[in-house]
Order: sequence, then structure tokens, then C-alpha cells
Amino acid sequence: MHLPLALQRDLTQFLQYIRLERGLSPLTFQAYERDIQQYALFLQSRDIDAFANATLSDVRYYFETLSSIGLASSSRARYLASIRHLHRFLMSNGRIDRDVTEAMELPRSGRHLPDCLSPEEMDSFLNAFDDSMPSMIRNRALFETMYACGLRVSEVITLRQRDVLVDLEIVRVFGKGSKERLVPIGTSALQWIARYQSIARGSFIRTAETDDILFLNVRGKGLSRMSVWKFIQDGCLRAGIDKHVHPHMFRHSFATHLLEGGADLRAVQEMLGHADIATTQVYTHIDREYVKEVHTLFHPRAQQH
Repeated sequence: MHLPLALQRDLTQFLQYIRLERGLSPLTFQAYERDIQQYALFLQSRDIDAFANATLSDVRYYFETLSSIGLASSSRARYLASIRHLHRFLMSNGRIDRDVTEAMELPRSGRHLPDCLSPEEMDSFLNAFDDSMPSMIRNRALFETMYACGLRVSEVITLRQRDVLVDLEIVRVFGKGSKERLVPIGTSALQWIARYQSIARGSFIRTAETDDILFLNVRGKGLSRMSVWKFIQDGCLRAGIDKHVHPHMFRHSFATHLLEGGADLRAVQEMLGHADIATTQVYTHIDREYVKEVHTLFHPRAQQH
């Protein structure tokens, strides 16, 4: 891990402090170390070379990112505790003059309308990976699959080749709680998977032990959530999409586009793997707004005169 000098210095001294003076257990120390290293790497990705230069906006965006890649609220609370501890240490040592984490609160887990890409934006995003490089072919196949099947990031990175039933045009998915569901997959995604398997996947294999994982990284292992997030940022940059796009947005877009096209809510519920149809109904917000608009315009008693 290569960090700017100021970030590395402060990170090293903080870890030495908690190791020697706080008497933490090895597991707790390792959790702190992982949390702070991820935070430092995130700041580096935003061209921030010192913890002192991080703003409240940066910290909030970091936690939005953690949420978007599916990190549980309990894990995000641990990240916040680690980062607050770091900032307080730096304050006490005069390295920073303000603790931006003081005003930071984790978002409450309330239901909200999910964001999604428009069909045109999705086309632009997917076409941004239309390249002959193995990594571009893999990423195109990856996102075609996520969008075609409404997969969670945790589901797509653990997808195995044997789970893609080409002849039946179905993908076998193991979701939360290892619950299995069968999801249709369109020809576009199947074609890109086939192209990836035939001309790109082999370049990522380093040993025979791939565990049949479909989408591999440069070390021949399965992709991480953070890798998928980085691929998304690259695609948005290439496609000129100026909005905060995260992995779960492909699932949101899958559901919203199906419902806008007239799909049955129960069918979408089945494909998403929702046990409760109320969870799926959150995706019908656009349809509800359209119905409300029609009612307002045409019902004789919808408007006061």
C-alpha cells in the first residue's frame, strides 16, 4: 500500500498508539487497521494527501460509498468509531485543528425511493466498456449480468460458471441467507459472458483453484465489492455520467425498468428474491407518480376551483 507521506505517517503513528497504549486484542487491532487503511485509500483516491485536509463532505461521501457497496449499518458504525478515534488522536497531537467527524452521523435506516439510471444512461454506461482489453470485456459482462438479472453485488461476485444455465437462459443465484432463486437472463448478457469466457477469462487465471468463480480479478480470485465500485466509477467517467452511481443502482434500475415496461409486480418480486412484496413496491414510485399526475389532470374533483 503506497500512500502519500503525511497519510502514511499519521496512520502508522495511530496504529502504534493503539497497539502499544490501548492494549487492544489482536482481532480488534486488525479491525482498526483495516478500517483506517480503507479510509486512507479512499482519501488518496480523492487526491487528499493528509487527514488534515479531509472535510465533513469527504467523510460523508465515504460513508455513502460504504452503504452503496452493501456494508451493513453495524459495520459502518464500527468504521465511524475507528475514524473518530483516529481524528481524536490527531487532534490531541496537534496534527489537525478540527475534528470533522464530530458532526458525522450514520444515516438512519429508513425507507427511501431508490435512485436508478435511465435506460439511455444504462446504454451509455454499458457501451463505455466496449473494448478489446480483457478487463473491459470482463467489466462489460459483469455489468450486463447485474443489470439483466437485478443482482446484488455480493451475488454477482460469487456467481459461478456452472450457475449460468445458457440453454435455459437462466442464472441460479444464491442470495441473502443462501436462498436460491432462478432468474432469467437476456441474450445480451449471455453473449457478453460467452465472449468474456472465450477470450478474456483465461488471461486472469493464475492457478487451477478459481473455485469456478465467473468474474476473476488479476490474481485469479473473485472480485471484491470495492473493485466493482471502482469499475463503476471508471464506467461513469468514460460515459460522462455525472451522478453518484453505486452497485445497488443496477438492481434498482432492473426493477424500475421492468415495472415501467408493464411487468407484473409479483414476477419482479420473484426475480429480486424479496420475501415481502412490500419491499418490491418501493420500486413502483415512478408508476405511482404517473398515476397521481393523471388523476390530478383529469379527475373532475382533483383540483379546487
